[in-house]
Amino acid sequence: MGLLSFLGGKAKRSKLVRLPAGSFTMDGQGRIMTSTLPQGFPESQIDTIAKCVLTAFQNAKKAQMPLSELIINFSALRILARELRGGAIVFLMPTTANQPGRKN
Repeated sequence: MGLLSFLGGKAKRSKLVRLPAGSFTMDGQGRIMTSTLPQGFPESQIDTIAKCVLTAFQNAKKAQMPLSELIINFSALRILARELRGGAIVFLMPTTANQPGRKN
């Protein structure tokens, strides 16, 4: 019993966050200009996504391979980003297992 209470004891659990549906736009410095994401969605996660998207567009430009659209598919979330004169618009779309046209 002591081992079980030790392993399952006071483990720190992170709070579950509902997958967002919405979009946001940002300028070339990564500052969020507009957003349709839920207010409860962590701003730190929006900033992380924004920095990753801008870095991808900037690195592609430096490599002389301009990128106008970036699509990232996770099992439960799709991120679509489009370049806008140095900034970007990013769409976050939750996916479901039984979406039409989706292979399981």
